[in-house]
Amino acid sequence: MAAPRHFLQFKDLSSDELDYLFERSRVIKTRFKAYQRHWPLQDRSLVMIFEKASTRTRLSFEAGMQQLGGSAIYLNTRDSQLGRGEPVEDAAQVISRMSDIVMIRTFEQDIIERFARHSRVPVINGLTNEYHPCQILADIFTFIEHRGPIRGKTVAWIGDSNNVCNTWLQAAEVLDFNVHVSTPPGYEVEAERAGLYGTDHFEQFADPMDAARDADLVTTDVWTSMGFEAENEERLRDFADWQVDVEMMRAAKPDAVFMHCLPAHRGEEVTADVIDGSQSVVWDEAENRLHTQKALMEFLLLGRVND
Repeated sequence: MAAPRHFLQFKDLSSDELDYLFERSRVIKTRFKAYQRHWPLQDRSLVMIFEKASTRTRLSFEAGMQQLGGSAIYLNTRDSQLGRGEPVEDAAQVISRMSDIVMIRTFEQDIIERFARHSRVPVINGLTNEYHPCQILADIFTFIEHRGPIRGKTVAWIGDSNNVCNTWLQAAEVLDFNVHVSTPPGYEVEAERAGLYGTDHFEQFADPMDAARDADLVTTDVWTSMGFEAENEERLRDFADWQVDVEMMRAAKPDAVFMHCLPAHRGEEVTADVIDGSQSVVWDEAENRLHTQKALMEFLLLGRVND
């Protein structure tokens, strides 16, 4: 049996494979909007394992698998043997013999890597502390829809150097665009944690206005990610000058778009007039989680299709 393909980090796919996925996402989205049935994964099953809470990840994967003709099974680690100490390796052996594809949303990247090494079926990273590849897949597809190819463009990341930021940095290396990052002191990008091995596509800025200057896309995330709630008060103070507001958007290109992976805290990392304004594409971005993940599951199970 051939080894399964996994999507654990953004760089697990080549630029050519990603270009295919973006085009395939467009086809799948067009069919969805036209109410055309598309069931390439009929009778296939997706197991979704959640150790971290979710709205968009669960909804997009569960609805997506059903729209592809398959079924989705929700497992919460609190309600399964994983939450009672069963080794990840053992769980992977069992779960992958009873399903066709697995999505995991958990804490340490090491957990999903260990699971994938012992899985007979494709494993998808639905989010870890280190990476969020499905989010950036949707974000780049959204940019392509609104502004065309992302190659050579500049993305400004304002705020915490978290899992979403790390994944933008990986994507820039694979797809040949640039990321300007501005974080408060003490929250800078950790190259090894981000999985970076070069700086050709990445530049850090002490001043967030400098990072946003002439950017094609300005994006951010909440200042306190899941698992860091104890630091919330400290982070509110440290990040006060890293709010994306109208002035910051004016520093970017006139046709720059604003993205946020959601949920958002208006008045903290972004002002209401930006996220609800004309440059914001956050609702398209959220919807596109559905379409890009459908394309991803189809690709991991069937390879390239031409229908």
